[in-house]
Amino acid sequence: MRDIIHLACGDCKRRNYSTTKNKKKTTERLELNKYCRFCRKHTAHKETK
Repeated sequence: MRDIIHLACGDCKRRNYSTTKNKKKTTERLELNKYCRFCRKHTAHKETK
């Protein structure tokens, strides 16, 4: 039911985080504010394929 997804930084485009998501309940792409260790600041991280 839950699929593993990766979150990429909006600024440097690096994949920093992986998490799970219920595809039936949440159909749109996930976007969270997370800390990017490469940019050294909090940025918007978007779901990637």
